[in-house]
Amino acid sequence: MFYDLSSTWPVNPEAIIVLLLLVAAYLLRLGRMRMQQKTVSVYRIIAFFSGIILAALMLLTPVDTIGRTQLFTIHIAAIVVLITVCSPLLLAGCPTIVLQPLIELPVVKHLTRLLTRPLLVSILFNVNFLLWHTPLIYDAAMADPTLYHIQMLSIFLLSLLNWWPLIGSVQELRRMSYPVQMFYAFVDGQPVDIYAFVLVFCGVPLYPHYVIPEQFAIAAWNAVPAQMGLTPFADQAAAGALLLIPGLVDLLVMTPLFFRWLKQIELRTEAADRERQRLAEMEEEEEDEWEEEDEVPVAEIKQQSS
Repeated sequence: MFYDLSSTWPVNPEAIIVLLLLVAAYLLRLGRMRMQQKTVSVYRIIAFFSGIILAALMLLTPVDTIGRTQLFTIHIAAIVVLITVCSPLLLAGCPTIVLQPLIELPVVKHLTRLLTRPLLVSILFNVNFLLWHTPLIYDAAMADPTLYHIQMLSIFLLSLLNWWPLIGSVQELRRMSYPVQMFYAFVDGQPVDIYAFVLVFCGVPLYPHYVIPEQFAIAAWNAVPAQMGLTPFADQAAAGALLLIPGLVDLLVMTPLFFRWLKQIELRTEAADRERQRLAEMEEEEEDEWEEEDEVPVAEIKQQSS
């Protein structure tokens, strides 16, 4: 393969089952909606299946094998695609009309209320991500393809829950105000960002068991000795730089939230001004009525005296 990169397709039944279940559930729901004469936007359907296809490319192609055995950069790149592209696309493809009947099921309702709590899902995602990338556990995952596939799937699926407080479609499961949403987006990404900076600045390779193709290293850096090519630490530092992308995405998410918050403040201020104006007008009308009531007895007294 290109620059001696692996061309081995992984055997990943776990990912196949998960992706097929997601597709089957989605198609089944669309079929029932069609029978009820309800529709979903074509753009949302495209978004959902685009997320599925991208996830399949990351989990079911040689990209998976390269990320597990040869280049840590590819491993992190696959994770970045899964958590910052695939997950938002899948959620964008599932509007309220698709999810509401599922969420209203008794068992699912209680479970979704629990698993969409912002603090809980943020802790679950970050702890899961960091634990999988401790050197001891990660080395074990590199040696065992099944364990590695479970790692990638757990990070992917928990990222769906992690995005829910910001872009989930069912409003009753998203009750955070705009300032709290911005705070969530900022704080939630900090553990992964810190880990990314550790990868870039620690100075030593944390995962030395990667076998970087020699030909790839020489061609990539135009160096004759392999030692001058892509070293394990250079591969790790590049991966750390890629891992900062989700933090930038968080900033992009915070921007529209900030402007929506300002718009909300503006609307509330306008509503309060209208209410004050209405009360002021009511007070003026009451004062006019009192003055008219006071003038009537005076006129009667003048008539009686004359």
